[in-house]
Amino acid sequence: MNVKLKSLTMAATVAVAAFSVAGVAHARDQISIVGSSTVFPYTQAVSEQFANETGSPAPVVESTGTGGGMKIFCGGIGAEHADITGASRAMKASEYEDCQANGVKSITEVLIGFDGLSMAVSRDGEALDLSKAQLFQALAAKVEVDGEIVDNPYKKWSEIDSSLPDTEITVFGPPPTSGTRDAWVELVMEEGCEEFAAIEALDKDGKKEVCQRMRTDGPFVEAGENDNLIVQRLESDPNAYGIFGYSFLYENQDKLQAVKIEGVAPNEETIADSSYKVSRPLFFYVKNAHRGVIPGLNEFVAEYVSEDSMGDGGYLSERGLIPLSAEKREAVREAATKGTDMAAPK
Repeated sequence: MNVKLKSLTMAATVAVAAFSVAGVAHARDQISIVGSSTVFPYTQAVSEQFANETGSPAPVVESTGTGGGMKIFCGGIGAEHADITGASRAMKASEYEDCQANGVKSITEVLIGFDGLSMAVSRDGEALDLSKAQLFQALAAKVEVDGEIVDNPYKKWSEIDSSLPDTEITVFGPPPTSGTRDAWVELVMEEGCEEFAAIEALDKDGKKEVCQRMRTDGPFVEAGENDNLIVQRLESDPNAYGIFGYSFLYENQDKLQAVKIEGVAPNEETIADSSYKVSRPLFFYVKNAHRGVIPGLNEFVAEYVSEDSMGDGGYLSERGLIPLSAEKREAVREAATKGTDMAAPK
């Protein structure tokens, strides 16, 4: 191959490689966002604000669940892959490794605030006060009865404690792909099972199996990733309870009332001061290879972390988000707008 032809070939190769990234911008002009159903209403609010202020098309926001969103987000670089994913828990090491393996090398993690995991019932139902141990007994696949670990026999709340209603246990909750499910298992089920000596006596793997597995025999019903459907089901059945992020309870206070956990109801004050013991951080993750390529992506991120959005009294707090401290918000804002790479999760 002569020098001229070799140069032309190299130039063409570079051009094709450049188009494979720059071509993303030509393939679509809307930001693509997936992820947590809990983070979804916050992202939707920012999307509307972004579109109103810039005149740009509003991002396409899909509620896929945290786990499902991570899988889509980590699928690769390019127009067919999402730019941002919302998460109601931090990215797992296995998900980060999946991203790296698929060429998603540079990711910015953005902590937006805090949320309480809520259990609620309709205004026509009975608002309970439950311990984590009682919730474990209601929802686990296996429980301790008379010192033995057995398949969960409890069908009514009163069978767990005679002071509870003599009604069937019906709880709608998130599927395994949901970050809300992960957080509920960690913050409620695993802590609740610690109250039972026979379970505590198991080895690490045995204890994990018992404490983390939700029952599948009817009382606990996986309701998908659309938390609005759970709200509708609670409205139609006053004896049913639902598990979802605090924002959905906050937005439906005219229809729902909170269940107290360990004597404390979720609200802005109890989540912020940690007296409500079932709260978790919320995140979104940005694919930095798409910055400067997908129109408006940098501007959208800047809007999301703005003081008007996630600050005290910002429009996200009006939807139930518990803001970070001013100092933490500033650190998050700087990392988000600069595209600082996250560290690999441990």
